[in-house]
Amino acid sequence: MTIKTQLNESMKDAMKSGDEIRKRTVRMALAAVKQAEVDKRVELDDTAVINLLQKEVKNRREAIEEAKKANRADLIAENEAEIKVLEVFLPKAMPAEDLRALVQAAIAETGAAGAGDMGKVMKTVMPKVAGRAPNDMVSAAVKEMLQPK
Repeated sequence: MTIKTQLNESMKDAMKSGDEIRKRTVRMALAAVKQAEVDKRVELDDTAVINLLQKEVKNRREAIEEAKKANRADLIAENEAEIKVLEVFLPKAMPAEDLRALVQAAIAETGAAGAGDMGKVMKTVMPKVAGRAPNDMVSAAVKEMLQPK
């Protein structure tokens, strides 16, 4: 079952059960998927949908940080609830140790020696990560491991 199908099924379930937060969040995710499909004039595959959902989660986390600065507990709770709904559709997060092992293997495979080789390493690591870790986390791990000691 594709992630888009799962989103549609979840939307139907939320409407039947009266779960407003899940209904609103899934509706927003489906709208974002549809907008991306219209913009690109293609049907998104699961990888593209996962990337889009990760972007939505990242936006919510940024909104939480802003809400904390403004002392808005209501917005913090709302965004946290939306993140929980979206995370159901994302693959299980990759442990940091596994990510570091993948990065180490990619560095060895590409023969990367410094920060200038970061692009080569990222190109090798990203397909293996496949949405199980946010891009900024992968980038930070690569950057850290390419730093001269």
